[in-house]
Amino acid sequence: MLNKLRPALGRVLTPIGQAVARTGVSPNAITVIGTIGVAAGALGFFPRGQFFWGTMVITAFVLFDMLDGAVARVTGKTSKFGAFLDSTMDRVADAAIFSGLMIGLYRDDRETLAAVALYCLVAGVVVSYAKARAEGLGYTCNVGIAERAERLIVALVAAGFDGLGVPFILTLALWVLAVLSTVTVGQRFATVYQQARQAQQAEESSSAGSHA
Repeated sequence: MLNKLRPALGRVLTPIGQAVARTGVSPNAITVIGTIGVAAGALGFFPRGQFFWGTMVITAFVLFDMLDGAVARVTGKTSKFGAFLDSTMDRVADAAIFSGLMIGLYRDDRETLAAVALYCLVAGVVVSYAKARAEGLGYTCNVGIAERAERLIVALVAAGFDGLGVPFILTLALWVLAVLSTVTVGQRFATVYQQARQAQQAEESSSAGSHA
């Protein structure tokens, strides 16, 4: 859903990317540094129950990591390896965030919610894999009510408020996220199935026409 905001976001980030590019930092370095920062914030604070400060650190590095694309565009250093690295590091960051939440919740005797956090982690991986696999097979799969940006926003905002003592918000957010992630997986399966069926029907029609 938030993908519709990418053009506007790109225009905002371009001047910042130009400034960062002048420092000589490469897009790939930004990607790696951002991921390390997110993982450090998630695994350093969340398991100790420090959800607010963990969220602050993670958010800072998530915003920093968003500059890799802007720097790549202004320097002309876009590459397939850069796209591969960015996608892979995103999975590492997501795993660190939800693993940290899961450990912190479990240590806080919120075992059920820890299990929901684990489900959100697994569902998020399936959401991302479904798109990557579909595109690898030549299908398009840009659908879903809860893509990565939405999942991160919901999880981090709720974790931050939970760290400030707001009751029930993290519980509600993780349950909602679990449901929305499941729906997104279903949307992507349905989209790819429809394309596969259409491709098969077109192939059968073509085969029947050639034998007529």
